[in-house]
Amino acid sequence: MTRTRIAPSPTGEDIHVGTVATALMNWVWAKKNQGQFVVRIEDTDRTRLVVGGEQKMLSTLNRLGLIPDESPELGGPYGPYRQSERLPLYQKYAKELIVKGKAYYCICTPERLAEMRKEQQSKKQIPKYDRYCYNHQKEVAEKVKNGQSHVVRLLMPDKPVTFHDIVRGEITINGKDLDDQVLLKSDGFPTYHLAVVVDDHLMKIDYVIRAEEWLPSTPKHIIIYEALGWPLPVFAHVSLLRNPDKSKLSKRKNPVWASWYLDQGILPDAFLNYLALMGWSHPEGKDIFSLDEYVKVFDLKDVQKTAPVFDPVKLEWMNGEYIRKMEDKDLGPMIYEYYGKELNKETVERTTPLIKERIKKLTDYLPLTEFFFKRPEKYDIDLSGKKEMLRAMAETVSGITDWQANVVGEKMQALANKLGVKNSEFFMTLRVAISGKKITPPLNDSMAILGKDESLRRLRMLL
Repeated sequence: MTRTRIAPSPTGEDIHVGTVATALMNWVWAKKNQGQFVVRIEDTDRTRLVVGGEQKMLSTLNRLGLIPDESPELGGPYGPYRQSERLPLYQKYAKELIVKGKAYYCICTPERLAEMRKEQQSKKQIPKYDRYCYNHQKEVAEKVKNGQSHVVRLLMPDKPVTFHDIVRGEITINGKDLDDQVLLKSDGFPTYHLAVVVDDHLMKIDYVIRAEEWLPSTPKHIIIYEALGWPLPVFAHVSLLRNPDKSKLSKRKNPVWASWYLDQGILPDAFLNYLALMGWSHPEGKDIFSLDEYVKVFDLKDVQKTAPVFDPVKLEWMNGEYIRKMEDKDLGPMIYEYYGKELNKETVERTTPLIKERIKKLTDYLPLTEFFFKRPEKYDIDLSGKKEMLRAMAETVSGITDWQANVVGEKMQALANKLGVKNSEFFMTLRVAISGKKITPPLNDSMAILGKDESLRRLRMLL
């Protein structure tokens, strides 16, 4: 059975957009192959943990519909699913690597390491550990036995490491250029490199689909797999998302937390559809397709190496397309729920058809419709010189007995003709008097929804 995973670190406010893109690919690949998708929390970097970060990440994945089969919340047969709860496992395999001669204790102080790297830099050498402790293992082992603070380092073989990556093809990296990576820190916590291999193996992950930033570390992981006698998973390293200017996606230029986009009224289906296009294209060239269709047509071998551009403007466009595809009976309640049920439900549902073609995200609703819920407090144009026209409008409105949008429109048009006022001036005056705004949903329909009494009251307020 195919098993995929994501292993985010709760070191930010929420889950990063790029992590969601990778999670989507892992989720889809598992579903396509009748497999399982696992969420594992990498919380061993204790200095950078954000309180509530884990809960926020898991909540956002649930909002998006990327529900895992196993996770810290759901549990599963290969738990626990937090690295901080798996420390004895990492310590066990670190010792096994030492016994096999594939890793060694290191007692070098930070000061010695800093001095060593400074000297290497001055000689323009590749900065890497000089294996002092490996070359003095007997002496080091005695000090470790006596309680001296230490780490465990991987012994990198001086040979090329070759592996196949589904996205990148065949890759060879010379082991002698790689540092003897720390596997277990002095506090007993593992580094990413040991923990990810141990967890992926014990959780039976057979497809490691992750960001390209981990590509240089993959030879180290392969050496650990081989040293422990474990089979390798299939690797697929996908490109990092970029800003439209090709710079790395970062919160300095655009919001990067997935929940921010959902909170702005980006629909989960639209968000996932857009992320599906990051580094992959639909075989039929489609931009818009369902998650079910994505599962059917997706193949890892079609993922592109080029860095995909995450463009919030295009995301908004796609979201608008999703909104317009929705039935009014579904969109109205969604908008009502989005605003926390603070607005009048009937008014929301009646006004939704008027603005559906104009909005790209749910936050666009209220700026266009706020005048339905409260009277204007300011006006986009000065109406102080329009009192005669406003008085005639109020009298006409007062006399309308059949309060329907088309009747209102006919009576107002007739009044404009009678007064000899250009339609542009007449209806702009009426629009601003009713709404306070120069741009609104269709005026006649808006007045029909507001009702005769409220429309008349707003006109008379200006007299």
